[in-house]
This record gives sequence, structure tokens and C-alpha cells, in this order.
Amino acid sequence: MKTKLLNLIVMTGLLLTGSVVVNAAPGVAPVDNELYAEECGSCHFAYQPGLLPARSWKKLMAGLEDHFGENAELEAADRAKLEAYLTTNAGDHSDYKRSKKLMRSIKSGVTPLRITKIPYFVKEHRELPKGALKHDKIRSISNCNACHTTAAKGRFGERDINIPGHGKWED
Repeated sequence: MKTKLLNLIVMTGLLLTGSVVVNAAPGVAPVDNELYAEECGSCHFAYQPGLLPARSWKKLMAGLEDHFGENAELEAADRAKLEAYLTTNAGDHSDYKRSKKLMRSIKSGVTPLRITKIPYFVKEHRELPKGALKHDKIRSISNCNACHTTAAKGRFGERDINIPGHGKWED
């Protein structure tokens, strides 16, 4: 009887654990903050908070007066709200698969300010067709939604890639 009960407990645990792994969300959590989508998305793709660790978002938000060569300063209250949203939902606080992969690839103590410099990102884009970035619809590796058709939903899987001038991604 004890053996059957123990087996039942173990099997239940395996089933629950398996369902958690199978049902774990792929990609990264989509942007769900209207202020962020409006303020940051008005100039560029509203990068999901899960693409960077909290320390990176803090550093980015602290330097908005020179945000990659542009002045992106915000009123103090809005900046504080956005920083709270970004750091709370950052990759190092996420249960999404791609966020976890990105975070694991960043060395301890490193604070990346560009998603495109994260080792996992670099590895995933190493097979980009030659000359693809010169296409008028892409022009930059940071233009995620140019090729990733479901980027705004936080999904960056291979089946959702369509590279302008080159077509669907094929393995």
C-alpha cells in the first residue's frame, strides 16, 4: 500500500512538473503597459522588459538625456512609473523561456544596454543572410518587428520569421 501511494505521489509530481514545463510560456512577456508603449514605442519598437535584466533597465532609465544619441527625457513621475514597470518585468524576474535564455547568456556583473549585444541574441542572429540589414524594411539588427512577425506579442520563434528580401526563415 505504501509503495502504491508513494508511486502515486511521484507520478503526480512528475505530471505536474511536466505540465509546468510543457505549458511554460515561450518567448518573452508582451508589453502590457500603455504608458511604456506610448512613450517608448513612439520612437522605436517597444522592447519587452524581459529582453534585459533589471540592472540594464535602471541604467537606461537613468540616462534618458542621452538615449543612444537622442534626448528621451521624461517627467520624473512618468520616468519612475516606467522604471518600475521595466524592472519589475525584467528578464531576470521572468518565467518566460526566451527571457531565461537571454539572462543565462549574460555574464555576472555585466549590464548590457543594447539587446543586440547580449550573447544569446548574437548567437541566434549569426545565420542572418548576408546583406539582409541593408534592406530598406530592416536597416538595423535592432528592428525586431521587421523580421519577427510576432515580435510585438513577445514571440520570436523561427516559424514567425520572414526576412524582407529573403523570405521565410528555413532551417
